[in-house]
Amino acid sequence: MADADDCFAHPRLAAIYDPLDPDRSDLHAYLRMAEAFEARRVLDIGCGTGVFALLLADRGIEVVGVDPALASIEVARAKPGSERVRWSCGVATDLPPLRVDLATMTANVAQAIVGPPTWAKTLQGAYEALVPGGHLVFETRVRAKRAWEEWTRESTYRVVEIPGVGSVESWVQLIDVSLPLVTIRWTYGFATDGQVLTSDSTLRFREREEVEADLVAHGYVVEGVRDAPDRPGKEFVFLAQRP
Repeated sequence: MADADDCFAHPRLAAIYDPLDPDRSDLHAYLRMAEAFEARRVLDIGCGTGVFALLLADRGIEVVGVDPALASIEVARAKPGSERVRWSCGVATDLPPLRVDLATMTANVAQAIVGPPTWAKTLQGAYEALVPGGHLVFETRVRAKRAWEEWTRESTYRVVEIPGVGSVESWVQLIDVSLPLVTIRWTYGFATDGQVLTSDSTLRFREREEVEADLVAHGYVVEGVRDAPDRPGKEFVFLAQRP
């Protein structure tokens, strides 16, 4: 994830990310966990355009949002209330020393961290940022459900009218499946000037046992693996604690 995909890093695409994906009900479970853990300080890894970080800040929580895509960070910084969040362009290992109660990776950010060394460094960076007793929470798609089989132009094509931008059509297509890696290509067409932009993404589909072993290897205690409430049976939500 050190090199962000164009859908997050290209300024024109980062600007339309939220309007193209307005339903963020997936974040409700994370808000409930932040409340259950009584988290007062949160590190949001892969914060993107800042939706979750700002939801946390609305609740009086101190938030650090980190993302490798500067264009996405700039979108986040332009939002109302963004001054309440500490934004950082980079990855979890680039941060100065932190002491947070909770670290999160929402929206399948963990799958975008493809390389094993980068994944290991991310887990270590989160561990070092957590206070003893603090939690790391993130989700990954269940590999056995083969989500990529649904990523076709026919099933994902849509046209969205975006204020100030105009009509934008988008779709995704499958490029390659070489498990555990899956590569897809997003295509975006802008009606106002006819520009077409593409963004390739490679995702790593880790097995549950692999993730749990990685967490234990980095010093975490795996407290549980939950079902994603908004996508039952399709995703694992990992809860890990720094002892």
